[in-house]
Amino acid sequence: MHVIRAPRVVADSVPLGPACVAVADGVVVGVVAGDTYRGVRPDVDLPTGVLAPGLVDIQINGCFGIDFVAADPAGWAQVTRRLPETGVTAFVPTFITAPVPELVAALRRTAALPPLGGARVLGVHVEGPFLAANRHGAHETAYLRDPDPESVRALIDAAPGLLRMHTLAPERAGGLAAVRLLAEAGVLVSIGHSDATAAQAEAAADAGARMVTHLFNAMRPLHHREPGMVGQALADPRLTCGLIADLHHVAGPVCRLAFAAAPGRVVLVTDAVAAAGMPPGDYDLGGQRVLVDPFGLPRRADGTIAGSGLRLDAAIANVVAAGVDLRAAVDAATRLPADLVGRPDLGRIAPGAAADLVWLGDDLCARATWIGGELCHGRLPAAPDRPA
Repeated sequence: MHVIRAPRVVADSVPLGPACVAVADGVVVGVVAGDTYRGVRPDVDLPTGVLAPGLVDIQINGCFGIDFVAADPAGWAQVTRRLPETGVTAFVPTFITAPVPELVAALRRTAALPPLGGARVLGVHVEGPFLAANRHGAHETAYLRDPDPESVRALIDAAPGLLRMHTLAPERAGGLAAVRLLAEAGVLVSIGHSDATAAQAEAAADAGARMVTHLFNAMRPLHHREPGMVGQALADPRLTCGLIADLHHVAGPVCRLAFAAAPGRVVLVTDAVAAAGMPPGDYDLGGQRVLVDPFGLPRRADGTIAGSGLRLDAAIANVVAAGVDLRAAVDAATRLPADLVGRPDLGRIAPGAAADLVWLGDDLCARATWIGGELCHGRLPAAPDRPA
């Protein structure tokens, strides 16, 4: 057993203050407020910042020069090794719109990957191709189409158990039937890139949808007489709202508004692309050219924002700076996304949970990361002698 002490620990069982976390055999075995763990001195004494659960990103298209849909095993290994630099210990790689046979092939390639180590891959998020043409964002309009049972079943069956999330526009012909088919197969259905009215979004939730993809972006906006997807997402307790808090996609005060309007139902995502973590230049997103500007924002040639260069730890920092409570911000990047994808063993510091942890500095940037209790990023201060 080893013990980590921090001046603030984000765990349900203790106040947000000094606490010790005990880890053994890759899992958390206890959390105790104070400077020692049941009389045991800490092995690691973090002098500043926050000890939080490892971050969980459920919408990320790529990073560090790698686009997931086209990645080879070496590319996947590079990403899983480096994502802990950002505090991410588990993620759901996202494949954007392409012809269904190409998506099926990409799912099969992913299922055949060797063990990768590093950040945990929790399944795949397929975003498209059943999206609205007038809300396509960075998706290639030539490939957008209505869903049919055969195509939906092909994605589900490509690699049993691998399809963890699917984003679609429920107002397309066959959209609600697709929601039902996916939900019955255990896939988390998210509605997005959609011009759905509030009533159509409500019908999607009735059919089994449980999430909204990147709230405010690529969807019918809020109007006081037609709430649209935004209004329905904020009002419907069945729907959790993904949020890209890079302050380009959504302004800081609007991020704060989302957390206030839907407490416990906002999940921070990066929607990062291959250019994330890379210098300005040209990169690939689902076969399309994307130019990253000096501010790190990816855009298509027509100026459309195309994903982000966001780190998930930076998303937490951004919403906290906007006025969101620290614990709520951390939950939105840990416990809530883990629960959405059916992993209650992740995203929390609690007995029996995986010892996936991140030390966030006072600036909320990841300074050290553990996966299964093993340090995989950063350097730790030596623990001073403390009286028991």
